[in-house]
Amino acid sequence: MRAIRLAVFACLLFASSLATAQPPAESYLDEHLAPFKPFLGKTFRGELKDSTPEKPLFDVSRWERMLAGKAVRNQHSVGDGVYCGESIVFWDSASSSLIYYYFTTGGFYTQGTMTVEGGKYTAHEKVTGEVEGITEVRSTGELLADGTLKVSSEYLKDGQWVPGHAALYREAPDAQVLCP
Repeated sequence: MRAIRLAVFACLLFASSLATAQPPAESYLDEHLAPFKPFLGKTFRGELKDSTPEKPLFDVSRWERMLAGKAVRNQHSVGDGVYCGESIVFWDSASSSLIYYYFTTGGFYTQGTMTVEGGKYTAHEKVTGEVEGITEVRSTGELLADGTLKVSSEYLKDGQWVPGHAALYREAPDAQVLCP
């Protein structure tokens, strides 16, 4: 009986400590995600390298803090929602690295690691699902001094690294990520 009372007391004490803990401030961001701060709350619009005057192709990308500052979300849409994706980046203490997942409307998802330093991120991800023989992606993004975001990637396709997505994004506060 005494053991049960002690267990109940311990549970109540733990629950009480959770109830009195202060939630992080709305502006809180995990220290490992701090390099993303210049991106947060911003929407960027970039013309993709395959765009032509006859057939312009744009990507709209929005960066946000999420999960009480324990993660960063990037949502984007290409061609007014023809293709959409969402990345969630968080600190993984077990591996001491930034981990992210990228979910898409293209029938695949990826999981990767990322480093961020001085306004530049470098990422490497493994692809799960069928994407025309692409099994891995390496990418970089850099927030330039004029506020533009330069992004490029390469794909491991059929065993060879080939050029992938590339664009120069400008901040576009009125642009919308469109994902039906």
